[in-house]
Amino acid sequence: MKSGQLYENPVLKMVWWNVFVVGSTASISTIEYEPALVQDMRDQLEKIVPSDIESRHSQTWGDDNGFSHIRATLMGPGITAPVSSGAIVLGTWQQIVVIDHDNRGRSRNIFIQVMGE
Repeated sequence: MKSGQLYENPVLKMVWWNVFVVGSTASISTIEYEPALVQDMRDQLEKIVPSDIESRHSQTWGDDNGFSHIRATLMGPGITAPVSSGAIVLGTWQQIVVIDHDNRGRSRNIFIQVMGE
């Protein structure tokens, strides 16, 4: 494999990666991962679904993380991206990120499935 390649298989001509986060309070997305934009994203998520929103989930379970479930549902748990010449196809500054919306630390598992023909 060449430097920077993620996957090599001479039999498969077209390849896609499905990237999925296991759990209901995190999401997968793409972003230009730089501090100002990360803070902008946090600010906008707070406007859309405030962390202090009252939710039936939080009332039922007492964990005050209903907002994190809603954010994760709106953003989605995964993405699919094409792979060409062994490298994932992304824009110049585009990066795949895991966004943990929860209000407490959790261990996260990321599942990556390679599909091709």
